[in-house]
Amino acid sequence: MLQEVLESLSERPRRLPSKYFYDARGSELFDAICELPEYYVTRTELSLMETHVDQMAAALGPRVCLVEMGSGSGVKTRRLLSELDAPAAYVPVEIARDHLVDSVGRLGEEFPELEISAVCGDFLQPLRLPPLSSEPRRYVVYFPGSTIGNLTTEGADALLSRFSDLVREAGREAAARVPGGLLLGVDLQKDVAVLEAAYNDAAGLTAEFNLNLLAHLNRRLGTQIPLDAFAHEAPYVAESERIEMRLRALRRVEFELAGRRFVVEAGEPLVTEYSHKYALEPFRTRLADRGWQVRQVWTDPQQYFALIYAEAR
Repeated sequence: MLQEVLESLSERPRRLPSKYFYDARGSELFDAICELPEYYVTRTELSLMETHVDQMAAALGPRVCLVEMGSGSGVKTRRLLSELDAPAAYVPVEIARDHLVDSVGRLGEEFPELEISAVCGDFLQPLRLPPLSSEPRRYVVYFPGSTIGNLTTEGADALLSRFSDLVREAGREAAARVPGGLLLGVDLQKDVAVLEAAYNDAAGLTAEFNLNLLAHLNRRLGTQIPLDAFAHEAPYVAESERIEMRLRALRRVEFELAGRRFVVEAGEPLVTEYSHKYALEPFRTRLADRGWQVRQVWTDPQQYFALIYAEAR
């Protein structure tokens, strides 16, 4: 964490790694954001799952090992698990340990016959799956929400390639008889007013979520950055086709980290998150270039969001 933050703060514009939003408080805030009327993402995705979950379960097939990246509270996962045909195992990967333990505990009570093997870690780093007591018929990476859009173009492409390698390797080791799969959430391009409202909610929860990243750094790394010296902003940048979430300095701020002195001038932004918005056909091509063949796509009537099922080629 220290090394990543040092490197990010040394870039221009200065950045902070968005994965560190998710301490215990950040995870709570994000769950609350998902309930906001402006935040269409979770509501739309859940509606898609309610409508098409039987088709998704049929595509994944029986005896699947479902590997969820960034499992969070597991709300969408419950719906999918309840429809799967005799799933072999569920492997949630989550960076926020307390959130992971709580979610796995509740899922274990709800699905007592399901083998759950949790991994507390960063899915952006190389990952080996834990050994399982049973032999799955296939492995499928489940990457819901719009997290793929939080990465740079290069980072997203690298992650899609890594997911492809992961299911292939796991399948070979387990002698799985069906190609590995990917069930992926993708936030689609839409009206700018809808996008900006989703990241600048009237209740101020997204602003609190953004500022909590500084509180997390202060607690973990001792940076002593004054939260009241920064303001949340999240404009849509058309040329990059993304929301850019930032913390803009209201005054000159100085702080130290690992013996290094940083100065953030008044008006200077700290970029905390990108949220790219995609068009379906170009994204289908990107998946093909990363080793995936799209089999099915589910979208809502407004074309706000898509769930894509692909298989490793």
